[in-house]
Amino acid sequence: MAELIETGEVEERVILIAVGSQEKDAMASLDELEELVDTAGAVTVDKIIQNRESVHPGTYLGKGKLDQVKERIWELNATGVVCDDELSPAQLRNLENILDTKVMDRTMVILDIFAARANTSEGKIQVELAQLKYRAARLVGLRNSLSRLGGGIGTRGPGEKKLEMDRRLVHERIGQLKAELEEVKRHREIQRKQRERAHTPVAAIVGYTNAGKSTLLNRLTNAGILAEDKLFATLDPTTRSLELESGQRMLLTDTVGFIRKLPHHLVEAFKSTLEEAKYSDIILHVVDCSNPQMDVQMHVVYETLRELEVGDKILVTLFNKIDQKTQDQLPRDFHSDHQLRISAKTGQGIDELLKTLEMLLRNRNIYLERVFSYQEAGKLQQIRKYGELISEEYQEDGILVRAYVPAELYGGLF
Repeated sequence: MAELIETGEVEERVILIAVGSQEKDAMASLDELEELVDTAGAVTVDKIIQNRESVHPGTYLGKGKLDQVKERIWELNATGVVCDDELSPAQLRNLENILDTKVMDRTMVILDIFAARANTSEGKIQVELAQLKYRAARLVGLRNSLSRLGGGIGTRGPGEKKLEMDRRLVHERIGQLKAELEEVKRHREIQRKQRERAHTPVAAIVGYTNAGKSTLLNRLTNAGILAEDKLFATLDPTTRSLELESGQRMLLTDTVGFIRKLPHHLVEAFKSTLEEAKYSDIILHVVDCSNPQMDVQMHVVYETLRELEVGDKILVTLFNKIDQKTQDQLPRDFHSDHQLRISAKTGQGIDELLKTLEMLLRNRNIYLERVFSYQEAGKLQQIRKYGELISEEYQEDGILVRAYVPAELYGGLF
C-alpha cells in the first residue's frame, strides 16, 4: 500500500525573545506577543528574556543569549523566532545569519494580522501601504527568509511577488497607495461635513485591542459586527446610528484597537480612520478592567490619542467586563470626565451609559422656550429631527415649544 504524504501547511513553531530591565514588564509584553502570534496562526514553544537596559544595536541580544536561543531552536525544532521590538534591517540580517532561521519582529506579526483581517478596500490599502513602507528597507533580509521558508507570518498581504520587486517599484506603489488614501480621506471629509450640516453628534469608541469595543457597539445598535475574544478581531471601522429614549440621535464609530508598541507605519497609514476620534464630539474609552495590565493599556490609549492630537473632548471611561472582575478595588481613571462600570456582554450598566449620553447631548444643546406661529409649524420638524422636543402646546396664538436644540440650529429658529 502506498504511503500517504502529508500535504498540509507546516505549522510555524516560534520562540519569543525580548530585552528588558524589568522582567515582569518584559514577560507581560511577551504574553501579549504570544496572543498576537497565536492570532497570526503560529505556536509559541518558548519565551526567552535578556535582562539588559537596551537592545544590542547589531544583534538585538547579546552573544551569550544568542547561543542559548540557537540551542533552543534546535532542541524544540522551532521554525523561527519573534522579537518583541521592531528590528532594524541590520539586526534582522545579522540575526538570520547567526540563528540560521526565519526571524520576525512584533511589527511584522501585527502587520500580518492586519493583512488577514482587512475586509474593506480602504483597510486593504492602509495595510498594504504600512507593509510596503516597513518592508522597503528590509527587502534584502526578507528575500533570504522567504526563499528559505516560503510562507507563514510576514508573507500575507502584498506577498512574495511584491517583495521581490526592486525598491523603485515598491516606492512607486507606495506613491499610488498614498494617492488612493488621499481620495479616501476626501470622501471622509465630505461625510464629516454632511454630518455637521445634519447637526448629528458623533461618539468615537476607542480602547486597547480586545477591550470589548465591537461588543459594545453591537449591544447599543445591533450592528452585527464580528466580536471575538481575540486581538484585532475587527479591523475595519463601523459607524452606526443610535436613537436615545428622548428621540435624540447620534452616531457611534468603532475604531481599530490600540496596542503597546503599535507600529509607527500603521499609525500613519490608519490616520484617516483613527482621526474619527479627532473629529468626534464624545470619546468612549472602553477599558478591560478584568485585565491585570489595565493601567498599562489605559496609558497606551492615552499616548496614542496624544500622538493623534486628540484633545479637548468629552471623555467617558467605560470599565468593561465588570462581570469578570474578581478584585474588590474599584477601578478609577483621573483623565476622564465620567466613569461607568459596564459589561457589554451581559448588559450590566448599559442603561446608565444611555442616560449619560442623553445628559451629554442635552448639555451640548441650548434650551428653547418659544411660541411659534402656525405658519412656522414646519420648524417643529427640524426640532424633532435634530434636537430634543420636551413639550408642545397648541394655543390660540401659536404653538408653545419647549426643547433642547443644537447651537447651530438655534439661530435659524428665530
